[in-house]
Amino acid sequence: MKLTRLIISLFLSIALLALPLSEAAGVFAQVEPEFEIEAEAALLMETNSGKIIWEENSKKKLYPASLTKIMTLLLALEKLAQGQISLGDQVCISARASSMGGSEIFLSEGDVVSLENLLIGMAVGSANDAAVAVAEHISGSVEGFVELMNEKAKSLGLQQTHFCNPHGLHNPDHYSCAYDVMLMSLALLEYPRIHQWATIWMDEHFLKGRIRSGEVFLSNTNRMIIDYPGCDGLKTGFTREAGNGISATAQRGKSRFLAVVMGSPTEKERYDAARMLLDYGFSNYKSVPVVKKEAVVTVLPVEKGSPPELEVIAAENLSLLLPRDADESYTKEVQIFPLELPLKQYQKVGELTVRYGENEQTTVDLLVHEELQRAPVGAMFLRLLQRWLRFGR
Repeated sequence: MKLTRLIISLFLSIALLALPLSEAAGVFAQVEPEFEIEAEAALLMETNSGKIIWEENSKKKLYPASLTKIMTLLLALEKLAQGQISLGDQVCISARASSMGGSEIFLSEGDVVSLENLLIGMAVGSANDAAVAVAEHISGSVEGFVELMNEKAKSLGLQQTHFCNPHGLHNPDHYSCAYDVMLMSLALLEYPRIHQWATIWMDEHFLKGRIRSGEVFLSNTNRMIIDYPGCDGLKTGFTREAGNGISATAQRGKSRFLAVVMGSPTEKERYDAARMLLDYGFSNYKSVPVVKKEAVVTVLPVEKGSPPELEVIAAENLSLLLPRDADESYTKEVQIFPLELPLKQYQKVGELTVRYGENEQTTVDLLVHEELQRAPVGAMFLRLLQRWLRFGR
C-alpha cells in the first residue's frame, strides 16, 4: 500500500525500539512529523548516532533496481582498502559487459578502461556495463561476484536482501528493502572517496579517446547533489518493476542524515520524499560527536602483558542525537573488565558509557587494538629490576 497523503504520528511516550543496527540504535521521536509521501517504503536516520528517526514499511521486500550498485561499490572500495585491486587497474571489457544496455557508458568489447573510471561511471551515471566489468575484474565472473555480494549482505545483517546481479536490472529473485539499503549505505559511507565520485555533476567528454564509441556525456542521476544543500550522495535507482528509489545523504555541520525511499511512482516524487525527510531531520535534530570508531579511549598498563601497555579503542562511532535546542553536555565513564591474558586483537575488554539529558545513556564497546600475550619470564624479571632501580633512586 502506497504512503499516499500519509499522516504519521509518533507519540512522545513511545519507547525507543531496539533494532539490529547496533545496541545504541532505535527509533528516535520527539515531535510529531506529518509527511505526505508517495512511496512503497521509506525511512530517515542520522548516521553518526545510528538512530532511525522515522520509518514506514522499511522491511518490506521490494526490487532495489540500481540501488544494488551501493553493494557493488562497497565491495570495490573494500577490495581497494585491502590492496587487492587498484584504481589504476586496466580492465578489458568483455562481450557480456558491453551488451548490458539500460543505463550505460557505451563500452565496447575489447575496450580497456581504468577501474577508477568504471567506478565513476557506476557512481555517477549508474552504468550497468561498468558494474559488470567491475564484477568480472574483482571476482573473475559475475556469478562469483554475486556470491560475494550475498556473503557481504549476510555479514551486514541484511535479512530481506538477495542479489542476482551487480547492477539491479530486474530479476524476480533479486530483492531488498529500505532497511537493508540503509545498512549497505552506512557501510559505503565509511569510505569517504564515494563522496568525491557521487558529487560529480557532469563530464561532457568522459572517456574521450579511450573507448571505441569516442566519448560519453556523463551526467549524474542524482540531481539532489546540486539542488539540496549538503547533499553528497548516494545513489538512485529505477526500473519499471521497482519504480523510483533513492538513498540520499546530506551533511550540515556535525549532523549527517540518510533518507531511503523505494517504490515512488515518479522521479519527482522520490526527490520530494527524500527532501521532506532530510528537511525534517535537519530542522529538528542535531548530532553531538563523542568518540570516533577506532579512536584510542585509554591506555592501560598491563604488568604481565607483552606489550606492557594496552591501547583500548572504540568499536564504533558514538554520537548523541539531540533535539536542536537541547543542551549538549554529557559525561563519560570508562569501565574495563578484569583482563585474562592472552587477548585477541579487537577483543572486547570494556565499555564506554555516555550519560546525557535526563537519565539518558548510551554505550559503545571498547576493544583491544592489538593482541596481547603473556610476557615471558625474562621480560617480567627485567621489568621488576627496572622498577627496583627506579625506586632506589
